[in-house]
Amino acid sequence: MTTPLPTTHRALTVPEVMEALSLSRFKVYDLIRSRELKSIKIGRCRRVPADAVHAFIDHQLKEAA
Repeated sequence: MTTPLPTTHRALTVPEVMEALSLSRFKVYDLIRSRELKSIKIGRCRRVPADAVHAFIDHQLKEAA
């Protein structure tokens, strides 16, 4: 069972992205490194904009079609 993206957050933590996409920590960071999933860094913290997660999902759906 997947958890929907939090609607009150504009920027998600890596664990929130992991849960929302049902992916491992390694895979999320791999997507960030390959720039398939956009992220920002605030100090030492990595955040993924919720819009970037939606854009990633949309792109994956278009690729699969």
